[in-house]
Amino acid sequence: MDLRPSLPRIHVLAKPTGSVCNLGCTYCFYLKKKVFYPDSHFRMTDQLLERYISQLIESHQGDRVTVAWQGGEPTLMGLGFFQRAIELQEKYRRPGMVFENTIQTNGTLLDDKWCEFFFRNNFLVGISIDGPRALHDAHRVDRNGGPTFDKVIKGLRLLQKHKVEYNVLVTVNRANADHPKEVYSFLRDEIGTTWIQLIPGIERLIKGTVTPYQRGTSVSNRTVRPVQWGNFLIAFFDEWICNDVGKIFVQTFEAAVRNWLGAGSSGMCVFDPVCGKGLALEHNGDLYSCDHFVEPGYFLGSIINDHMVNLVNSEQQRKFGRQKLNTLPTLCRECEVRFACHGECPKNRFLTTPAGESGLNYLCSGYKAFFKHIDRPLKIMASLLRRGLPAAHVMRFFAPGHVRDSKEFPKVGRNEPCPCGSKLKFKKCHGRYVSATSG
Repeated sequence: MDLRPSLPRIHVLAKPTGSVCNLGCTYCFYLKKKVFYPDSHFRMTDQLLERYISQLIESHQGDRVTVAWQGGEPTLMGLGFFQRAIELQEKYRRPGMVFENTIQTNGTLLDDKWCEFFFRNNFLVGISIDGPRALHDAHRVDRNGGPTFDKVIKGLRLLQKHKVEYNVLVTVNRANADHPKEVYSFLRDEIGTTWIQLIPGIERLIKGTVTPYQRGTSVSNRTVRPVQWGNFLIAFFDEWICNDVGKIFVQTFEAAVRNWLGAGSSGMCVFDPVCGKGLALEHNGDLYSCDHFVEPGYFLGSIINDHMVNLVNSEQQRKFGRQKLNTLPTLCRECEVRFACHGECPKNRFLTTPAGESGLNYLCSGYKAFFKHIDRPLKIMASLLRRGLPAAHVMRFFAPGHVRDSKEFPKVGRNEPCPCGSKLKFKKCHGRYVSATSG
């Protein structure tokens, strides 16, 4: 058996509790996956944990391994489970190997012991918050439909108290999508976060019902509308580009910068031409093509019966990855912002184009408006970065009331193109401004 990995790195979201959670968020797509395991206790065993860690290490060519935990709610496994995971990483570690442990949590079960453990073992903790109290509690509720905001904030403050590295995950849904500036200000000024993930909340319906399958062409009344999504991203971006580049990091914007730079990969699977490098491991060892496709048609096999390397390298998984590119409709292939989008996530590509082709992304109009809006500032940012200048200098083009100064761009020659993208020579554009403080 050839167990040599063909990919430098893979990313597996391990779900030790499956879809079990202590909350009852109304838009959660994963709670519905319980139907696929009707007789399960939804707890990863110690034997399977060891098999997973050892195979994950063997599946990597390089020395940097991400060990990612999700759910459901993974902290329901208890602290001892994750302490054992760290022990197993040490047991199977190759010389020079570095582990990046991450966990996505609702934060409601965190205490000092959890946070001390996270800090001691350099965990990156993702915590889910949808905005200020009213916006958060609109859908992120407990099993009885009650609010969770105070419990989540308590968990977040504990992470901050113990200096645990964390980021915030915001699900943009129909309730909070019309309040981008409020959400942004809350996360920056009240929460104090410096890293934000934004994901669009989309629930597909079959005959008016949300199911555990990625099927159906209509959506629920909780689903963010395409125009809302585009407007939310635009307003969020405008706050960021004027005030917080280099201080606040928004995953979607970081990925866009990489695409404008032509970096080869955006760092986000949804914006890359092909996918298939991010898999999902269920609590019982079942491996699926993707976290969003945990359903029978995308089942690759069990790591109990076969090695993860073989499943990751299987033709079934390769085909899954290529399908993202191969099913891209003509409208997308000819789109001016294809380089930034690549059709986004396959799970959202359930509409038809005006020409009748299938595979159009539900969020297409929102994304197109957003990517057109950010084109000029990202061209400026890309120009700055290529010249070895800080990306934060882009704010000097957009911050209200800023007086431009040619000294801000010392590495730009007078006859070179201006970094602002105007196509004028620097001396004819921003190079001719002199600030009041420069003499």
